[in-house]
Amino acid sequence: MKKRTEIQKHRKQHVSQRANQLSPSGIRKFFDLLSSIDGSISLGVGEPDYTTPWHIREAAIESLEKGMTMYTPNSGMPELRKELARYLKNEFGVDYDPASELLITVGGSEALDLTMRAILDHGDEVILTDPSYVAYSSCVILAEGKPVRIPTYESNNFEISAKDIEKRLTSKTRAILIGYPSNPTGAVMSRSKLAEIAVLAEKYDLTVISDEIYSKLVYGVDFTCFASLPGMKQHTVLLGGFSKAFAMTGWRIGYAAAPKEIIAAMTKIHQYTMMCVPTMSQMAAIEALRGGQESITEMVEDYNHRRLVILKGMRDIGLSCFEPKGAFYVFPSIKCTGMTSEEFAEKLLSEEKVAVVPGSAFGKCGEGYIRCCYATSLVEIEEALKRLGRFVSKYRK
Repeated sequence: MKKRTEIQKHRKQHVSQRANQLSPSGIRKFFDLLSSIDGSISLGVGEPDYTTPWHIREAAIESLEKGMTMYTPNSGMPELRKELARYLKNEFGVDYDPASELLITVGGSEALDLTMRAILDHGDEVILTDPSYVAYSSCVILAEGKPVRIPTYESNNFEISAKDIEKRLTSKTRAILIGYPSNPTGAVMSRSKLAEIAVLAEKYDLTVISDEIYSKLVYGVDFTCFASLPGMKQHTVLLGGFSKAFAMTGWRIGYAAAPKEIIAAMTKIHQYTMMCVPTMSQMAAIEALRGGQESITEMVEDYNHRRLVILKGMRDIGLSCFEPKGAFYVFPSIKCTGMTSEEFAEKLLSEEKVAVVPGSAFGKCGEGYIRCCYATSLVEIEEALKRLGRFVSKYRK
């Protein structure tokens, strides 16, 4: 009895402090609500409205017909890693050893999680932007690290600067996490500004985690792979995947490219958690890398058209809106209504049946904005703009 009392006394809670620190995803909240509302339009979840191209699906079907349903090597099928190494060389001019510097993961999300758990010790700090993708700070916390968020603003194109980073460096700073093209803002960093961050990484021997999941979705600007900058391959963990550019969200397949000691550490964690990516998804990814470029070109052209339509539409209804240069999101300001982002999103869904994500889900600097995904049909975009126009007219201060 005494022993039980002592155990109960020291058990403060059944859920870990780390888990309690996490907030539920602001993106998924509105997606879940949407399913119960008839006639609704979603500009919320960042998912292509395209079906995975047939030749990619066919490759997966063929693998199933051949009975390819067994485990693969933990780091991914050798054939896929070779194709990925070829792709990264052709696209960005960076050479990776497919045997030791690449890891195939269950989506880009697992790659992010593995990176944090592989490189962080308790209390290590990771610098990241505000606003930024909802999983960034959460993955740092789950790895017992500390997120250090640097404000970015529409006035500076939502870009992080080397000067602001250097001000916040401490003896505990372990890494800088950047994600450009940006979710939620659509911002794309210039090569010159990325080069300034590279100087810091070299000077202070920091790791730069570069989430480049949207690298193929840029409009009228050049994309710079961070690892391609001089001397940066050994300082970079490059994260990517197939979900966005190849319209393969449900296939759950991504990758990490990094120095071999980091990949080795990530692979050990991956062995005990995921084991390997499903074989049929890997076979589909091989086909995507070999023959998916034409489909990407068509999608990018279509997204660009939608981008211009929704950008003009937002401005026409009186919302100030930063022009995105990448990804498939617009990030208009709703400050003219006097509502918080959360209030705006909830009322808009309730009254006009349009789902958007409150900007506050992406950090304090996202307050006063909403994220709208334009990876949906033009018909739905145009109808959503009509409803949004009515709503803004009603509540404008």
